[in-house]
Amino acid sequence: MRELTLIGIGTGNPDHVTFEAAKAIAAADTVLIPRKGDQKSDLADLRHQIIAKVAPDAAPRIIEFDLPTRRGDGDYLAAVDEWHDAIAHAWTAAAKDANTVALLIWGDPSLYDSSLRIASRLDPMPNIRVVAGITTLQALTAAHAIPINEIGAPFVVTTGRQLRDHGWPQGADSAVFMLDGHCAFQTLNGADFDIWWGAYLGMENQLIRSGPLDLVCADIIATRATARAAHGWIMDAYVLRKRR
Repeated sequence: MRELTLIGIGTGNPDHVTFEAAKAIAAADTVLIPRKGDQKSDLADLRHQIIAKVAPDAAPRIIEFDLPTRRGDGDYLAAVDEWHDAIAHAWTAAAKDANTVALLIWGDPSLYDSSLRIASRLDPMPNIRVVAGITTLQALTAAHAIPINEIGAPFVVTTGRQLRDHGWPQGADSAVFMLDGHCAFQTLNGADFDIWWGAYLGMENQLIRSGPLDLVCADIIATRATARAAHGWIMDAYVLRKRR
């Protein structure tokens, strides 16, 4: 592998793919597509659809590989470290005969994605190139037609795990929460916050809910559970803002 291009493809809508990303897909001789099991096969299918739409004449070689599973016991950071090593080995094995390789990254490689950390473990190290994509944060605020920050004010981007373990981020009035499989907003006093929640952002089955947290909390939890059961997976995020 001489060159590895990490291409942000947005949050599920093929129209999120930029002209730069389309050119990068067409220029690669090989595109790697991870398989995450039968229940998440539509994530791989979507990547195939994007390649066919934006590079119909290029026809890069497509290689699917099974994404290793992260163990759920023991120390979290140690488990992630082992997982990233396993993924780096999977990339190397899948691309052993390739020259210029592309990976289509959900959202953007810079925001709560580990592809750049995994790429740093490759040996020998290829030339790494990044093509920016629309992030979950952008897709979420666009879906609700809201600004992420108030005038001149900062905001925090963090995870549901951090909210659950450490509470509301100190000094923040607005925060975006990602990777929250347990609806950690339940730990807050709902009367103090407004929420803007979205799942499958940018996709045909997009779901959004918003309002005072104490009034819409139960609906979001129920909607999320129903959607996850129906699709076998869910990607969601939300903005919380302190009420004045």
